[in-house]
Amino acid sequence: MSLIPPHSLVTEFLAQEQIASFIGGTWYSSKSTIPVIDPTSGEVVASVASAEASTVDQAMQAADKAFPEWAAMPVSERAALLKRFADLIRENLETLAQLESIDVGKPIENSRGFDIPFGADCFDYFANLSNEAEYTVPLEVNDIDAHVQRKPYGVCGFIFPWNFPFTLFCWGTAPALAAGNTVVVKASEVTPLATLYLGNLIKEAGIPDGVINIYTGEGRACGQPLAEHSLLKHMSFTGSPQIGKLIGKICGEHLVPCKLELGGKGAALVTQDADLQAAAEGLAGAITLNTGQVCCTATRWFVHSSVLDTFTQLVRAELEKTAIGSSMDEKTQMGPLVSETQYDRVNDYYKKGIAEGAKVVVPLTTPTTTNNAGYFIKPHLLTGDEDNICYREEIFGPTAYIVPFEEEENAIDRINRLSYGLANSVWSKDLDRATDLAGKLIAGNSWINAHNVFAYGLPYGGVNLSGLGGGVNSPETFYSYLRNQTIARPL
Repeated sequence: MSLIPPHSLVTEFLAQEQIASFIGGTWYSSKSTIPVIDPTSGEVVASVASAEASTVDQAMQAADKAFPEWAAMPVSERAALLKRFADLIRENLETLAQLESIDVGKPIENSRGFDIPFGADCFDYFANLSNEAEYTVPLEVNDIDAHVQRKPYGVCGFIFPWNFPFTLFCWGTAPALAAGNTVVVKASEVTPLATLYLGNLIKEAGIPDGVINIYTGEGRACGQPLAEHSLLKHMSFTGSPQIGKLIGKICGEHLVPCKLELGGKGAALVTQDADLQAAAEGLAGAITLNTGQVCCTATRWFVHSSVLDTFTQLVRAELEKTAIGSSMDEKTQMGPLVSETQYDRVNDYYKKGIAEGAKVVVPLTTPTTTNNAGYFIKPHLLTGDEDNICYREEIFGPTAYIVPFEEEENAIDRINRLSYGLANSVWSKDLDRATDLAGKLIAGNSWINAHNVFAYGLPYGGVNLSGLGGGVNSPETFYSYLRNQTIARPL
């Protein structure tokens, strides 16, 4: 194992007695702190300020104060500041990538190659989109001169999860900021490091104080007060359906628009004419990406009975050659689970699944190369009936449940019975057939001969238990952060 040396700015940032909240362009400490644990070693690497309701109020007041100036700023100037911010993210790629990998446990090559640069691209995309957008739309109405003006809402609140903290920060805040809103962000208390570091770059980019505010802390203490705050004009939550329902209820009571990006239990349909090697590689890669801690991961594999044995052998070979190790080893393909809590959760699901009758295809074991440090497990597979807990519930680990099928229509029906609806995939060499099958799946996203397909301009969102209020990464997302105001004059 050959670990990369920590960047000097990473060492300096982590060495602080308390990594503070970033509010109104200033760093604010708190009375209490939260330890940040490196899941590779299980050791505490930093302490961050633990926000309370008073912190939330301070952040909301700062965002509300900054809103009029930010909203009134010429679109081209606002876009230029966001593009400068994107450039600074790229200039600080290594620092941010190391912080993200240390924090989440994801391989450094993933952070360098996807999370950080793709996040920077997000600010460019929405900055460019804001320059091209129509903010005044004429209406053709008999005997009335009328048009619609599109205006920002005001203060937008965001609660982000721990699995892709940096990417989701960018996906969430970039369209809101580009549309002229100000933001208050509750970063995950489990993985807040790279997000908090952005405070330095926000200042350097010249973004006015109070436009972006970031804090972290326990959800009940500083997440709920955000959703309940009287200055909140728009809310976005990414996380579990259980908490999403609570956030939605709060926003409903206050009549605040709310976007919920929730969990998933994605299915993959592998037909008898699929390229089995490609399917094995793609689906093995799906459950090992970020150690399976991905909302849209395919965790139910419907495989045609005639190719089941061959596919299983191929995917087992792919999983066995996955390089598991430290997040800071450039050869690592899959790191640890994010926390001891998540480690226990995945192990518990595995045991419950077997107790309910599931059969083991690839067992859950601990890699010997890690010397039992950190929260490491190997990817694993189960098979069985559809009453099993591992078939029904989102596990959030490197695991999948294999279900053989004979008739495609029957498989489609079984896939659609589950109430999740984030992302599914179809694997077939017949593209017309694959397109037809993909269209029959009830989900926000149906992918063909691939799983986890992301690009700016390609909408991403869920239905049913996987969320509501729209997706991310598209023009529709940008316009969702602009309220419509009709101006009309009788002729």
